[in-house]
Amino acid sequence: MNSHFHFLGVCGTAMGAVAAAMARRGFTVTGSDANVYPPMSTFLEDEGITLFEGYKASNIPADADVIVIGNAMSRGNEEVEAVLQRRLRYLSLPETMKEYFLRGKRNYVVTGTHGKTTTTSMLAWLMEDSGLNPSFMIGGIARNLGRGGRFTDSDFSVLEGDEYDTAFFDKRSKFLHYLPELVVINNIEFDHADIYNSLEEIKLSFRRLTQIIPRNGLALVNADDPNCLDVVKGAPCPVKTLGFSDSSNIRILDVETSTDGSHFTLEGTRYYVPMIGEFNIRNAAMAIAAAQFAGLNVKQLADSMGRFEGVARRQEVKGVVNGISVVDDFAHHPTAIRQAILGLRQRYPESRIWAIFEPRSNTTRRNIFQNELALSLATADFPVVAAVDHPDKVALEERLDLTKLSNDLSALGKDALIGGHAQEIVSAVCKKAQPGDVILVMSNGGFDGIHAKLLEALNA
Repeated sequence: MNSHFHFLGVCGTAMGAVAAAMARRGFTVTGSDANVYPPMSTFLEDEGITLFEGYKASNIPADADVIVIGNAMSRGNEEVEAVLQRRLRYLSLPETMKEYFLRGKRNYVVTGTHGKTTTTSMLAWLMEDSGLNPSFMIGGIARNLGRGGRFTDSDFSVLEGDEYDTAFFDKRSKFLHYLPELVVINNIEFDHADIYNSLEEIKLSFRRLTQIIPRNGLALVNADDPNCLDVVKGAPCPVKTLGFSDSSNIRILDVETSTDGSHFTLEGTRYYVPMIGEFNIRNAAMAIAAAQFAGLNVKQLADSMGRFEGVARRQEVKGVVNGISVVDDFAHHPTAIRQAILGLRQRYPESRIWAIFEPRSNTTRRNIFQNELALSLATADFPVVAAVDHPDKVALEERLDLTKLSNDLSALGKDALIGGHAQEIVSAVCKKAQPGDVILVMSNGGFDGIHAKLLEALNA
């Protein structure tokens, strides 16, 4: 019986949730991380976990049975090297979840390039509100649930299924470890340019996922996305398509939107979701169809969906000053950028929209979406693009060309502000912003606290 687990990268959201769940099961748990700070450090210490700041070979307890190595760890890390030299037993986080939490359970895995976090949060909330007390692991904080991850004794687990790789020693997608009963495939586009060379490689990973869904399970697939339909061709599991098109097995009908939400009909039941945008309607429909597969009652589901409170960092209003709203969004892909702007147009039909984007993901730092980025950002009234984050990590010939982006936006009739850092952007935007404007900030990182800086500068 393995009794002592040591986590490398313990303060990551998912790592911390699993470490805490292991401690609650009575295992001895220790962990190290480069940055140990609240709220995660306090949460882990309250669970009785000993934390080490920084990575040193001496941090690994002599009696550790299993080392859980986080996805951010790479060769050259002192603890990783010690694990390999001492021939210790090591597992990735997805393998640890599979062995200790997912085996024998009914695992519902939500995948896709966009909308994973929102759809997973919706499905976990629908199950929670119906009394199933599900385990869940979500790459964000669902407001109804108050956290990103937990493990319970329930038969049900709801997991955000990432196509990103598992660990430095396992280049398969994380979601291949999750023993799925049901898989949602929301959409498939090219992303993660640091590990995939083409859309075909990403599709191959999704095809492999359909190969491990059992015959009493289900693949729920976006009927409106040709890439999704392509990956389930010849799949050995049951497949249902869901979407707006006539050919869908489950059709979304009679959509009505207002500035604060959307109504739609699914298989004869009317639903309301307090979110806007076609993508959020589809996210909600996917979550409902998955919850129905789990045997939940549609009347209860309609009631629960109407009380869904959204996810932190997804169209989240950070504050309003002098009639100017500052909105935070996690968008970091041209499609997500376009959808975020479109969603705000529905919510604030009379407003001018500023779109401030930080090229920070491994894909948007590169010039793969050079042209698509310009077209997406041009849907805003005032596009603003920050300097490329850590440009040194990408070769010059592969890097996003901000001069070209600026010229392309000019050609599209937009006077864009390009290449500044957070403080410069704040000063420039606050000079021109007017009451009624909406300032949308898009980044998959902290963006140097720009939201608070904007609100402070607008107040001044």
